[in-house]
Amino acid sequence: MQQIPVYVFTGFLDAGKTKFIQETLEDPRFNAGERTLLLVFEEGEEEFDFSAYPHDSVFLYTLNQETVTTKELQALAKKHKAQRVVAELNGMQMVGDLYTRFPEDWVVAQEVMFADSTTFMTYNANMRNLVMDKLVGAQMVVFNRLEVGQDTMPYHKIARAANRRIDILYDFTDGSTAFDDVQDPLPFDINAPVIEIKDEDYALWYRDVTEEPEKYRDKTVSFKAQVAMLRRDKNGMFAPGRFVMTCCIDDIQFCGIPCRYEQAQTLESRSWVSVTAKISVEKHTLYQGELGPILTAISVEPAAPAAEEVATF
Repeated sequence: MQQIPVYVFTGFLDAGKTKFIQETLEDPRFNAGERTLLLVFEEGEEEFDFSAYPHDSVFLYTLNQETVTTKELQALAKKHKAQRVVAELNGMQMVGDLYTRFPEDWVVAQEVMFADSTTFMTYNANMRNLVMDKLVGAQMVVFNRLEVGQDTMPYHKIARAANRRIDILYDFTDGSTAFDDVQDPLPFDINAPVIEIKDEDYALWYRDVTEEPEKYRDKTVSFKAQVAMLRRDKNGMFAPGRFVMTCCIDDIQFCGIPCRYEQAQTLESRSWVSVTAKISVEKHTLYQGELGPILTAISVEPAAPAAEEVATF
């Protein structure tokens, strides 16, 4: 099955998505006449100027992000023999909800978020779940309409709290741009003989070890967690972890790591334990065929609950 790359642009109304897509389609390095399905899920004030680029192979459709179906998307791609898709998403809808309706052969090649710096903090204060939804999956976020000399650290902190690997570009009102080059040190020492994870740092460590497991190969870690039993590995294995909240109560989920432990069957589900374990990198059903961290317990001891039962970033 030939895959169709999808270039996704997210952000709230008037954040600059349409302007950027227009400029991208005008760039001959991106648009040399490839058959492009241009899907707009949010109508803004700006419109596309088809006269500025090879438009005979660009097919524009305005769709409802809430109701569009996989069948509709498949039909459009087939009708125009699309080689790629460019999608401008509705900022008031969740990105993941739409992704679940993408046809099987559609693969997200890039996701970029655009944020108007003059309104971003208000959105973050009042609609944090929607802001985090856009940041978590993006490869890059562009903060535009910044005044020259403006403090960018508040934007940096929010973006990196959601996604440590996201690239951040600042676009200033004088036309200049600058990439964020601030390095965020981890709050624990991954080169220590035993990596000690504080209760308040569990969410950050879990994200880091699952995103870059090779960095932790053969290292030893110690942390507090709750016991979760694995359906397929009832004997000799469990998954110590924590309930983690990214942005709001609705997105709380249990984040655990498979752990080999001969006495796993003696543990009580949801009980708190202190785990010291060695980390390997292997395949497991939880990782859907991909490599991920696997723990081998050195010790598992009863522990008092963490002060905050739900871990956050």
